Amino acid sequence: MSNIQDVRFAGPVGQQLAGKLHLPQGSYRGAAIFAHCFTCSKETLAASRIAAGLARAGLAVLRFDFTGLGRSEGAFSNTSFASNIDDLKAAAGFMAAEKFGTHRLVPQLLIGHSLGGAAVLTAASDIETVSAVATIGAPSFAGHVLHLFDQSLAKIEADGQAEVHIGGRPFVVGAEMVQDLKSRMTADHIAHLRCDLLVLHSPIDTIVGIENAAKIFTHAKHPKSFVSLDKANHLLTDAGDANFAAEVISSWAQRCLPRAEKLSPSKEGEVLVSASPDGDFAHDIVAGSTAMRADEPLSVPGGLDSGPPPYDFLLAGLGACTAMTLRLYARHKGWPLEDVEVQLHHKKDYLEDNKQAGKLDFIDRTIVLKGELDDDMRARLLEIADKCPVHKSLEAGIQVTTSLS
Repeated sequence: MSNIQDVRFAGPVGQQLAGKLHLPQGSYRGAAIFAHCFTCSKETLAASRIAAGLARAGLAVLRFDFTGLGRSEGAFSNTSFASNIDDLKAAAGFMAAEKFGTHRLVPQLLIGHSLGGAAVLTAASDIETVSAVATIGAPSFAGHVLHLFDQSLAKIEADGQAEVHIGGRPFVVGAEMVQDLKSRMTADHIAHLRCDLLVLHSPIDTIVGIENAAKIFTHAKHPKSFVSLDKANHLLTDAGDANFAAEVISSWAQRCLPRAEKLSPSKEGEVLVSASPDGDFAHDIVAGSTAMRADEPLSVPGGLDSGPPPYDFLLAGLGACTAMTLRLYARHKGWPLEDVEVQLHHKKDYLEDNKQAGKLDFIDRTIVLKGELDDDMRARLLEIADKCPVHKSLEAGIQVTTSLS
């Protein structure tokens, strides 16, 4: 399975939004959403490099195109800062329905670059699962971007929209976006943020000055942190700067994110098995409140020996059922059974008198009974061992019904 998946999900008014989902490379630590800068896309160097860096640190990261940008559907001229917030909420809903191994990808962290930083600061309070926000080169006032089309503001307000050029590319900007940007991101709004906050900003940022970081940090309540990006430019086009930002965010997130939510079987008697990111054969297993790992030994190409192989689980089930049954029976009888040890070995072999029938499964079971037991007690317990429920199921044969969900 690739570590990066192309995804599409429904936006707030039915348009399809395009994204890339970076899956963790190793143990799962949490899920994050990355919001790109104004008129940019999920393919910016900052977005792709930071998402990849966070995935290496165990975070699942969704970076996506806002409506009307990149590969997402919709008209940019009909969007606004408010619609960006709605897109973020749609992304959070999509991500929460996805899973990785035994974990649901419930978004706990929002990361925003430039105007995307203003967007995540605003959206955080509307996404209940979010407990941390990180901004990169973010303005303290969403209307900061209005200077990009100062010369067209009068035409936009008079005609309802106008074409402007940003970064050498033409965009049709609507009056709704202009009015919305003017009314967003007040100091009071930042002060009411109820999340851990990390502010990253370059002191030589010529697009969004460092004074914006100072205002965000000043207005925000603790817990909050600030990290300087030193000589980085606004778009973090240098790989070293983007990788540094990813390392800082992942280290900070490890301290403030809550424990990741795990998937659980919905009923007693159900077991959930799902692929683990580690190795070719490793799988995470959830049974009730217990998490386990299955794998193949190092002798099998691709095996990491990070858990027992499947047949060992079969032996464990039989052994545990045998020991439990004997202890319960001895307790019922009042016999002095102190402990039970069960040793099991599985092999495939031919029947001596019929090798043409193919190999069959054989399990050798050796039971050690500890306690002051007489010969009659020991003989009876040996009979009871063959009556344990798992033993009876195995000998009777089990019909397995398989369906696709």
